[in-house]
Amino acid sequence: MKVLVRKVDLVSILDCSGDVDLYSSPDLREKLLGEMKSGAPNVLINMTEVTYIDSSGIATLVEALQLSRQKQTHFGLFGLRNNARSVLELARLHKVFALFDNEKEALEKISTIQPFAGL
Repeated sequence: MKVLVRKVDLVSILDCSGDVDLYSSPDLREKLLGEMKSGAPNVLINMTEVTYIDSSGIATLVEALQLSRQKQTHFGLFGLRNNARSVLELARLHKVFALFDNEKEALEKISTIQPFAGL
């Protein structure tokens, strides 16, 4: 898996590609939590090139969601393929994450979402 971080105005975007699994999720975790801890007001994960995500990848996303609430960071995911969306739906996490279809929509709406208060 590769994770590249880029900035678009006040939004940090993590472009992920490949499998997010037990072996690669620590790299995603380090970069994702690092962006939030650095004070980024808006963080998005680009999932368009993610081919697989397992429970350790989901755990990384949930940890980031919890940290986003503490740091008052707007956090969301966009471009999920069917398999990744199915994993989130199976765990009922599609109701707690801000999910966007594409980057344009995510950039337009990210600053308007509220951190989820239920976690």
